[in-house]
Amino acid sequence: MFKNLVSMVAGNPVERALAKYRTVVEKINALEPAMQQLSDAELRAKTDEFRSRLAQGEIVNDLLPEAFAAVREASVRTTKLRHYDVQMIGGIVLHEGKIAEMKTGEGKTLVATLSLYLNALEGKGAHLVTPNDYLSKVGLQTMGPIYHLLGLSAGVIQNSPSGDPDSGSFLYDPTYPSDDARFQNLRPARRRDVYAADVTYGTNNEFGFDYLRDNMVIDKNQLVQRPLNFAIVDEV
Repeated sequence: MFKNLVSMVAGNPVERALAKYRTVVEKINALEPAMQQLSDAELRAKTDEFRSRLAQGEIVNDLLPEAFAAVREASVRTTKLRHYDVQMIGGIVLHEGKIAEMKTGEGKTLVATLSLYLNALEGKGAHLVTPNDYLSKVGLQTMGPIYHLLGLSAGVIQNSPSGDPDSGSFLYDPTYPSDDARFQNLRPARRRDVYAADVTYGTNNEFGFDYLRDNMVIDKNQLVQRPLNFAIVDEV
């Protein structure tokens, strides 16, 4: 009874949050026609515009509607997948550092591109942490075209049987042909360069062990990771 009384007076907190998110989604949807009119070059230039605005004092929250609209359009052009309104809400929730519960098949991989792109605009890096190497690799191969069209660099770190972290590090490159079909469009790179990319995919194990290795180096030039900024943890 008390809970019902509180809800009557204060309103349902979940519904209040959803109402706020729906207002933002309406702004995103209103931008869709304008984004559709842009050429690929003009769409890519939006990234430079956003970064310039951040440098002039705006914050990422100010850019959210436009940034999400740009990602949606880039996704339509490259993957033929369009973010639904509920996926936009999921992206907002992840950006706010909250938990978004999504069922298998609801497009978690696609949802993550929204907040990863937005938080990568500051140039400090954005990570997607997955449970296994396969999800990290396929996630980048599938979503890499979105980042590439928008002018962002993206990479993935994998477990290396040889023990050399660099042998399990790749940058997304749509022009790179691999002799191994499993690694198409993944160009081998130094692990440090993958961490320097705008977006980095990897497993909790790899991120964790790289952190431990960085804490054992004797020269800071041997460090591979940079200061932490933003991360999405899959299967939290």
